[in-house]
Amino acid sequence: MSQSYDPGAFPPLAVTVDLVLMTVQNGHLAVLLQRRSEAPHKDEWALPGGFVGIDESLDDAAQRILADKAGLKDAWLEQLYSFGDPGRDPRMRIVTIAYFALLPAAELSAPLAARSDLMLAPLDTLPPLAFDHRTIIDHAATRLRGKLDYAPVAFALLPPRFTLRALQDVHEAILGISLNKPAFRRRMIDTGWIEGTGEKESGGAFRPAELYRVKPRAS
Repeated sequence: MSQSYDPGAFPPLAVTVDLVLMTVQNGHLAVLLQRRSEAPHKDEWALPGGFVGIDESLDDAAQRILADKAGLKDAWLEQLYSFGDPGRDPRMRIVTIAYFALLPAAELSAPLAARSDLMLAPLDTLPPLAFDHRTIIDHAATRLRGKLDYAPVAFALLPPRFTLRALQDVHEAILGISLNKPAFRRRMIDTGWIEGTGEKESGGAFRPAELYRVKPRAS
């Protein structure tokens, strides 16, 4: 015998996706924010996000929101964490799945120029944010800083060929502290993540520095 149930017996619940898109701008870790056009929190700043469709996977929703809200396509997104405090949204019980990406600032320049409702905000001077988005951003920043020691995440912010100075600048921006130059360079070389190209940077006013690249993975 088939079983039936009353849909009204279950409390309403929705799932959203929010995107934490970070970069380094002017020596500071920054995040892409969007001004909300609708209630709740109309005209306040928030992470780009949206509801997950009933027949849509989380990853598909994240890529759709990335294109619709941030004007970006095919960026690599990492699922960060789920946030489900019962009072996080005044409309109803909403659980959000946060996705994270670390992008070069140049990739964000076109969306920022095309839309007046987007801005890059340094993490140390964030405006008041809607919902629990400050908590989500803080979680993403903590995860990013923790990964620097064991994963080559910072290279997402660098061109294919880079100097050790540029690599240190990125690490300092993410960590928010100054690093000892000799110790940092020795540690980076010891990781085995990078290798010299035999080339020198050009156009500088000082002695040209050696250019490095990420070492190809062994197949």
